[in-house]
Amino acid sequence: MTPTIPGFENTTLPGADGVRLAAAVGGSGSPVVLLHGFPETHLMWRHVAGRLARTHTVICPDLRGYGASDKPAATGPEVYAKRGMAADVVAAAAALGHDRFALVGHDRGALVAFRAGLDHPETVTHLGILDIVPTLDMWQVLRGVSAAVGYHLFLMAQPPGLPETMIGNSADAFFGSFLDAWAKDPAAIPDDVRAAYLRASAAAVPSIVADYRASAGIDIAHDQADQDAGSQFAMPVMVVQQDWGARLGYDAAEVWRAWAPDLDHRLTTAGHFMAEEAPDEITGAILDLLAR
Repeated sequence: MTPTIPGFENTTLPGADGVRLAAAVGGSGSPVVLLHGFPETHLMWRHVAGRLARTHTVICPDLRGYGASDKPAATGPEVYAKRGMAADVVAAAAALGHDRFALVGHDRGALVAFRAGLDHPETVTHLGILDIVPTLDMWQVLRGVSAAVGYHLFLMAQPPGLPETMIGNSADAFFGSFLDAWAKDPAAIPDDVRAAYLRASAAAVPSIVADYRASAGIDIAHDQADQDAGSQFAMPVMVVQQDWGARLGYDAAEVWRAWAPDLDHRLTTAGHFMAEEAPDEITGAILDLLAR
């Protein structure tokens, strides 16, 4: 049996372009949307969501192409562009009656949240980002031997065919390697949750690859256009990261300040899966963001 978020209702919500998103919804109060990362589903928020639901309506969707959400064929780069995935989130919240909401994303979900904050400033009231740098900056940082930490980014950026075949033929080993390598506390992802992540990822190889491929193409074009136009986030922004800057030789806070004038930048000692490894810390950071 697939684990669930205790006290939350599992439902299906309309996204953009006819896409349907699986989601868990709970609590009451001002709305907060939580977007998961790779190779996870909305279940990664199982600890944080319950805490936030004491004072907020919490919406945890599976991203387009992930988990139990629709996985449309990647007939063009726009299908898994973060612009379309951000539109999914706005449409799903609207279907629940929320035309304004706070948005927090981790990893891939943080890239979707980044795009939503730029494309929908009238809708996103507060923006939380967990453990990424913006797409443009990410590709600039991953140079030389430092690129080894992001080898999967380069693999899934390749033209259709090779990455889908390679990953599909060893899905559990491929996705499981990230759960093992990126968690400082393996016990934070128990066996039943790990199994749920691996099942969901193995069933979504083409769409996951398409999501990553978009970040090496169309997403760069969208972000570059915003950077060239001097676009910045209009809402308060909170970023929590591991100290990647020290490891890879860049100032992460400075990178984010270029996009976010109203920035709270924090470093964590937790691993990449911080919402599962340090849920009290992450819940506190989100509540601090919502109070701004």
